Amino acid sequence: MATSVSTRRLNVIGLVACLCCLACGRTEAADKPRAPGVPVTVTPEMTGAGMVSSGVVLPPVPPTTGTRRNPVPSWGKPLPYPIVIADRRNNRLIEVTPDKRIVWEFPSPNLQVYRGNEDVNFSHDGKLLAVSEEDNYDVHIVDYEQRAIRWTFGMPDTRGKGDLLNYPDDAHLLEDGQFLTADIRNCRVLIVDPKDSRITTQWGQTGQCRHNPPQQLAYPNGATPMDNGDILVSEISGSRLSRITRAGRVLWSRQAPDVRYPSDAFPTVDGRQVIVADFSQPGRVVIFDPASGKKTWEYFVKDGEGALDHPSLARELPDTGDIIVADDLHDRVVVIDRHTKAIIWQYGVKGVKGHLPGYLNYPDGFDLDVYRNWRDALK
Repeated sequence: MATSVSTRRLNVIGLVACLCCLACGRTEAADKPRAPGVPVTVTPEMTGAGMVSSGVVLPPVPPTTGTRRNPVPSWGKPLPYPIVIADRRNNRLIEVTPDKRIVWEFPSPNLQVYRGNEDVNFSHDGKLLAVSEEDNYDVHIVDYEQRAIRWTFGMPDTRGKGDLLNYPDDAHLLEDGQFLTADIRNCRVLIVDPKDSRITTQWGQTGQCRHNPPQQLAYPNGATPMDNGDILVSEISGSRLSRITRAGRVLWSRQAPDVRYPSDAFPTVDGRQVIVADFSQPGRVVIFDPASGKKTWEYFVKDGEGALDHPSLARELPDTGDIIVADDLHDRVVVIDRHTKAIIWQYGVKGVKGHLPGYLNYPDGFDLDVYRNWRDALK
């Protein structure tokens, strides 16, 4: 039987509320009223490949023995740790080892609630995953071992302000358990407490989209926690990056050199510099020193196999110093040698979309699994 749009939306609201109750121990009646939102038309592009899986028989998950500061033993070059990839248009999270085995996967359990995952990051203990979904207008916490959604903030298929979102990008769980996200089109960065879904910190104001951090932000699309708790904020307009303390004090603010569209900046491993992808075609990756504003490293290839097409995320790898990049519109994740600038590892086939082993469909984010010793577990 066909379901009307209004009935489907009520079903989605009920399911999201139910998921929140599971995570927070609250009853639906205890939820505070939501601000009114605007329904969004769901296009075929937004639903992507649907609810797909690689079909691989997954091995048992090894115990969590590492932490972000004390990781499990490295695999070395070319990729020191397995990576969890936000495979956006396959609507799934997938974990791939350095030898390209699929060891973990979370396909969408419901396209109405979970669709278009575009950034993913582990919690500090490695047991949870923070996920953002720009064009589904929500963010989630996923339980890694249970492969289940534990919390949702925002309303699927509905954009809004207040406790609704408008194109949320980036997702991190802070050490205190709170959830960090950049709400791009509302021009704000939010910290939300999953215990009661309360916004505890907001930088920027909806409708005031200009660079004046932290009071106003110009379309922020990245908010990355640093080791000491400061937050690195990326603003699309003006290509500005700012380091802001949890108390809201701006320590520095710089324009990213030679970057047209900064995407999800990260600190380098030593915390002294910043690495940022330019979400353009051809794309580039830049490392620069915020003290001087000068570039110290760059990857830029105009055409051919090494060219990037709208890379959304770049990070410096621990142990090796090489650079890992999500090359979104080329449907691959690559590792670039720091010195030769050659691509030395790749998952996905350039320009070929797919969901079977070896293929991706618009990979938009990733994080390193430094928490589980998959190498020994797979022997």
